[in-house]
Amino acid sequence: MVLTSRLPLTAVALLALASPSFGQELNALVWCDHTDPSLVAPFEEKFGVKVNLKEYEGTAAGMAILDQSQPGDWDVLVIDAVDVGRAVEAGKLAEIPADQLPTADFFPELVMPANNTVDGKTYAVTEKFGYNTISYDKTKVDPADMQDMAALTGGKYDGRIGIYDYYLPVLGLVALGQGVNTADINAETLPALKEPLMKLRAASKQVSDVVSAQTALATGEVDIVVGGGEWLTAVLAADNPNLDWTIPKQGGLRWAQSIGVVAGTTQPDLALEFVKYIVSPEGQARLATASCYWGMPANAKAGDALTPEQKTVLRWDEQPEFLKRAQLYPIPDAATDTAMQDMWTEMLNQ
Repeated sequence: MVLTSRLPLTAVALLALASPSFGQELNALVWCDHTDPSLVAPFEEKFGVKVNLKEYEGTAAGMAILDQSQPGDWDVLVIDAVDVGRAVEAGKLAEIPADQLPTADFFPELVMPANNTVDGKTYAVTEKFGYNTISYDKTKVDPADMQDMAALTGGKYDGRIGIYDYYLPVLGLVALGQGVNTADINAETLPALKEPLMKLRAASKQVSDVVSAQTALATGEVDIVVGGGEWLTAVLAADNPNLDWTIPKQGGLRWAQSIGVVAGTTQPDLALEFVKYIVSPEGQARLATASCYWGMPANAKAGDALTPEQKTVLRWDEQPEFLKRAQLYPIPDAATDTAMQDMWTEMLNQ
């Protein structure tokens, strides 16, 4: 107070612009990995703001929250990369300046312009990725069996399998097991996936969400999780090194999540700074090892901020091969998506 009273008005104004805006708040609609306090704390400290986080699961739920909110209620959105276009079409995401994003440092496959841009404009940036594949306890199953998805329904592991409760990746894995590429899932190919999906359900013990699937594998309630991957086992590795994951010979699915600025935010500059922090090497390393689930950072420079042990758990050195063998999530049209959800519901009720 004494300092600023001696400054001319112009200097006071410049100081205000250069200083954090204490008392400001940023509202972000996110996935559970962003709720780790160690992720948002450095940003809050740097900008003198409070980041309010609301966790949601599934794009439909996130879109519903935005539909029920007033413009300006939300500033930042984390979303499945395959659904960015859907959010843009619904008017939920604002354009962001591509030249302020460090995508030159990304793993090339994770720039994903087909997902993050619409009509040449950038609306989101990839922040994290990984694989939906097979997780297992290597002391309870034969790791060699996990290289072939046919082993899951061969009878040997009946009643010892858990299924991750998300229809897109699991139906994608079922498709790969039948020799159908995820990009080719449509009204013509989908009916052929029903029998193998039901067969998998008959061999399984449960269908469960992220936390329940992690718990079931960690406690030995199940020995295999279909749809799992490093996101499910990595966070448990320190306490249970017997948990592992692999991409079978038929392949796996690569998931990716993106982050963008919500259309209508009253503080677009601060929202953009949050996005930039998340995709910076520091933010990426913290996000990759968040307490809810781990995953690979899109920014390859995050490797400099990760420990050798963390990179081992993430299979850092194996990424080039994994990226070659993984396919993207299915992107069904509206009718096919409804049919996939109906098939999934029928499976759950079996």
